[in-house]
Amino acid sequence: MNSAQWARYQTFLSAVPAAGLKLDISRMNFSDAWLESMEPSMQQALAAMDLLEQGAIANPDEKRMVGHYWLRTPALSPTPEIRAEIETCLARIAEFTAAIHAGGKFTDVLSIGIGGSALGPMFVSDALGHPAADKLRMHFFDNTDPDGIERTLATLDGRLAQTLVLVISKSGGTPETYNGMKLAEAAYVRAGVDFPSRAVAITMAGSKLDDYSQNWLDKFPMFDWVGGRTSELSAVGLLVAALQGIDIAGIVAGASACDAQTRSKNTRENPAALLALMWHHATAGKGLKDMVVLPYKDRLLLFSRYLQQLVMESIGKRNDLQGNRVDQGISVYGNKGSTDQHAYVQQLRDGINNFFVTFIRVLEDGGEPLELEPGVRAGDYLDGFLLGTRAALHANDRESITITIPSVNAVTVGGLIALFERAVGLYASLVNINAYHQPGVEAGKKAAAAVLDLQKSIVAALTASPATVEQIAALAGSQDPESVYLILEHLAANGRARQSADGFSRA
Repeated sequence: MNSAQWARYQTFLSAVPAAGLKLDISRMNFSDAWLESMEPSMQQALAAMDLLEQGAIANPDEKRMVGHYWLRTPALSPTPEIRAEIETCLARIAEFTAAIHAGGKFTDVLSIGIGGSALGPMFVSDALGHPAADKLRMHFFDNTDPDGIERTLATLDGRLAQTLVLVISKSGGTPETYNGMKLAEAAYVRAGVDFPSRAVAITMAGSKLDDYSQNWLDKFPMFDWVGGRTSELSAVGLLVAALQGIDIAGIVAGASACDAQTRSKNTRENPAALLALMWHHATAGKGLKDMVVLPYKDRLLLFSRYLQQLVMESIGKRNDLQGNRVDQGISVYGNKGSTDQHAYVQQLRDGINNFFVTFIRVLEDGGEPLELEPGVRAGDYLDGFLLGTRAALHANDRESITITIPSVNAVTVGGLIALFERAVGLYASLVNINAYHQPGVEAGKKAAAAVLDLQKSIVAALTASPATVEQIAALAGSQDPESVYLILEHLAANGRARQSADGFSRA
């Protein structure tokens, strides 16, 4: 039995040697016949990926190209103009960062963004940063929670004059980012510190933020052909990382190396193709199981959060490319090992079998090489927990994938990002959906805007005399008293309305 498993491990192991990455799918229970049956579909997916990289309109809803792969290999850009844009942006990031570091004016960076403009930068910052090595300390606004924003600003108390602010928004109209920008700006004004001379915009030319930031310190481009969840290798992620002192050339090199390997038409030698096929196998191509991401390394804690957006926003789609209702998606969750040994691994092994695991294994321990007992260090325990959990799950017919990297460094992080980006694109082709739009996100934004419009009408309808929810709804022109009540409840909790036994009134 063990020799058979060893043979299977050797047969299906694939790698990106230049990025130091290995993919093990031997603990997935697919058959050779199934893998062979999927080969025509995978070849079609690889052909579609070729067209995407050549500049085909891959997002028909928005009539846009999808070109995040060009960011790490500009020579593959479909036009000289796009190549020049990328190379100019990279050069400007290097020049700007060098000037900031040499100037000595700044000690901290506050990065303001949401979704792909926050999750990628936060993941890379946490994965590759270190207090003893960072050039600048990093802080993030990644929500419109005023309490969370205040807590972050409190960590910068007394240092706003030395804090560079990055505002990252493609349109400049994203509410969470706009709100964070305005609250940060107000904090600078209260502290008597000039905001524009310390602010940098990362946005599209002609956007609201582009117009607003005309007198700021600097600005960097976001490209129409790069979506938020695949923007980490653009100025969105690279400028943040470079200011922190992270090796962005290494990140780009790792991603480029992974891209080169995962363009292979030989499925057995293409880790992204195999990863996409394993997702299809595990979920029956219909999202029937969840993906549990278990990185056994503190530095990779935020990787599962990053993958949640990349995978779920790309694959969670109601309709296929022909408009048929398909309700596709793969749910992603995870924390880190060995914390998970004491959290939900019990259910993974003995509970409902509605998942597959993706282990991220890091060979290099780092830290203090203290022997806790003869021949055994803390890192040995960590690796032992991973291998033991993998074996225990397999013994109970629970499927898992293992991705191994030698260490968490710029090249391997770039490789991980590129591996999952391409796997997402290939999987989307296998199940015939558009990975590059997000109609559900847009629907949520519109619904939120409608709530805020209703709130304005409610506030205008309030008087000094208490009125019932139904009366206020009528005055506000709403036929939804439940929503009116929930809005009034929030206003009252924040002293902006009064609630009494007779109803609600103006504060």
